[in-house]
Amino acid sequence: EAQLVESGGGLVQTGGSLTLSCVASGFRFDDYAIGWFRQAPGKEREGISCISAIDRDTDYADSVKGRFTISRDNAKNTVYLQMNSLKPEDTAVYYCAAQPATTGKYDYWGQGTQVTVSS
Repeated sequence: EAQLVESGGGLVQTGGSLTLSCVASGFRFDDYAIGWFRQAPGKEREGISCISAIDRDTDYADSVKGRFTISRDNAKNTVYLQMNSLKPEDTAVYYCAAQPATTGKYDYWGQGTQVTVSS
């Protein structure tokens, strides 16, 4: 069974840092791009970053560009999201998702991890 498990969320002050992890199991991790999304209360889900399967090309939403860094360790089936200079508006539930190159859509989703940034 395919599974993604996020961890690393928590409460941090404005300007602080957190690193989220997304551990995958049950599918060929190397063949999947991984994306990070977030959803704040009352707001739509927002795609914030992704990393490709082979070339490790990365992309970021304007809202996080220059502050967040995505990386992956295929040996550990893990994707990381390093978040620096956090702002209260970064408060949300953060999800990772896996996208195979063949379909272009995200097939698997994690359960989410809460990030709260206090002002």
